[in-house]
Amino acid sequence: MSSYISGATLEKSQDTVRPDQPLTLNLSFKIEGAIRDAFVQKNWEKAYNKHDNGFRMTIEVDLKSGRKTIMPLKFVRKAALFWTRNPKIPYRVWVSIVKDETPYYPLTVEEAQSLLFDVNKVIELSGKDLASGAHRLSADIRVSWGRHDYTEPTEISGKSSEVELRAVA
Repeated sequence: MSSYISGATLEKSQDTVRPDQPLTLNLSFKIEGAIRDAFVQKNWEKAYNKHDNGFRMTIEVDLKSGRKTIMPLKFVRKAALFWTRNPKIPYRVWVSIVKDETPYYPLTVEEAQSLLFDVNKVIELSGKDLASGAHRLSADIRVSWGRHDYTEPTEISGKSSEVELRAVA
């Protein structure tokens, strides 16, 4: 089984945009498959015992109008494995997730997987970045991570749905 990107959608805040107006786009997708299935507590404990206590995933997005890249984005999601004594968690090794520079401490494995592998990114675009006329915007997505006790180095890619909008001068 391999990992893949599913449900990649791009949504727009309005149908037309003027040069002096901001355009808000919402990109959402999920990383499914082998990596999500392997990111569980028993694997965290095995990896932690072998001093493999971090996971870093790089997400690169090229926002495109037709074939032209309008805005390249790059962001990182991290997971840190640590020894815990939290009475709400019945395990000795647990995980914290760093998403958009903010650390989260999930209470369940499912919540940890959701924080790490479910992406919902708001993209702010200026109206002056688009030439006047009709545009079909989409996002090319690349996700990569390195070798760990529970996974091999992998790069996966996907493409979002297209949204149509009109830039007015």
